[in-house]
Amino acid sequence: MEIFIQPLQRTLTVAVGVNLLEALRANDVPVSYSCMSGRCGTCRCKVIGGQVVDSEDPYVLACQTFLTEACIVQIPEPDEVVVHTAKIIKTTLVAIDNQTHDIKSIRLKPAKPIEFSSGQYAQLQFTPAHIRPYSMAGLCTDEVLEFHVRLVPEGRVTGYIANTLKVGDTVRVSGPLGSSYLRRKHQGPMLCVAGGTGLAPILSIIRGVIAEGMKNDIHLYFGVRSERDIYGQEWLAELQRQHPQLHVHIVVTSGQAPGCRTGLVTDAIAKDWASLDGFRAYLCGAPPMVEATTLLVRQMGVLSEQIYADAFYASGT
Repeated sequence: MEIFIQPLQRTLTVAVGVNLLEALRANDVPVSYSCMSGRCGTCRCKVIGGQVVDSEDPYVLACQTFLTEACIVQIPEPDEVVVHTAKIIKTTLVAIDNQTHDIKSIRLKPAKPIEFSSGQYAQLQFTPAHIRPYSMAGLCTDEVLEFHVRLVPEGRVTGYIANTLKVGDTVRVSGPLGSSYLRRKHQGPMLCVAGGTGLAPILSIIRGVIAEGMKNDIHLYFGVRSERDIYGQEWLAELQRQHPQLHVHIVVTSGQAPGCRTGLVTDAIAKDWASLDGFRAYLCGAPPMVEATTLLVRQMGVLSEQIYADAFYASGT
């Protein structure tokens, strides 16, 4: 049986029933992967011809996909491959700080290093009953791991973080997870859209750009509900000093705030740009914002495969 791999234009001869990721790796096809168990999303690819077992969705996870007939598979750009072995490490809480009335930052000192790409996230286990995914805000070379947490009324995990978690506690971190990571080979403009604590992975991505010496123009739209929800301005100002090509727009949904725009991030983007052709888009935050922005940027010329979205769902809060 044959499978055709795009954009490499390669044909592979494989056995019926073989796992797609195993077939790609066995034939030295450059493909990203991490957890190997269908949780991280890193090995996501697209079946654009033929069918695979138990999937009507063209987008599949290679590690969970088995081939039963000839097909055409589209993999992400081969120059963007990342392979970080999934790990579970112990960390110690060294700081927990208020950023707004309902956002805290927590900083964890890992017992040993954990590799990840800028923009990825990890699963944090505070106790066996309190587990939640959060995005890293920094780089894997940092001495501590930083995460941002929005407290949810009656939230089980966030309630534990707010009321019980204390400096010195042990937190297990497993990962990395996620495919919304910095594409380091891209030299064109970047659109970064963050809603609330979606700022954390965007900070990681921008810090990754600086660490890699990339010269891309970056247009960041940071959407919040009201003035009291704004945070991280000092971090953004420092990043602008380090990377003058970073342009920051803080957009407040209701009310006004000094130096900020009012309305929705989608309206601000539509007003500023006639076309986003040639951009890569990184979208992080609440699902409604991510979904609306995804639709908008597609209409404005960003290719679907060059939109990297991380929606923050509230389950398990």
